[in-house]
Amino acid sequence: MAESKEYMTLPEENGSINISEEVIAAIAVGAVRDVEGVSGMMTNLGGSVTDLVANKKNAQKGTRGVKIDMTGAALRLDLYLSVQYGHPIPEVAEKAQTAVASAVEAMTGCSVEAVNIHVGGVTLA
Repeated sequence: MAESKEYMTLPEENGSINISEEVIAAIAVGAVRDVEGVSGMMTNLGGSVTDLVANKKNAQKGTRGVKIDMTGAALRLDLYLSVQYGHPIPEVAEKAQTAVASAVEAMTGCSVEAVNIHVGGVTLA
């Protein structure tokens, strides 16, 4: 049975472009991994059982720790990550927000309304 996917649709002159939620999540994860001080992605710590199932599915695809809201004209992303000990959390979070918004907008052409960073842990290594 086919799995239901969410798409961001961009109307164009000759048709439309549909970008999967998984693609947007992969772009966000790739961008945040390049931010100094980010040690990894985490699952949504405050989510429901449905979110846990979705995060298990996303963990297999490498997009664990990203929640995307595609309602309205712009994207809202929630990223759940851990920070390396010794790096100022507000600075790391701000750099992550900027990196994710820039990467998603550049690669998809979709405007990003908000990137919410949720720090759920600190790693000592």
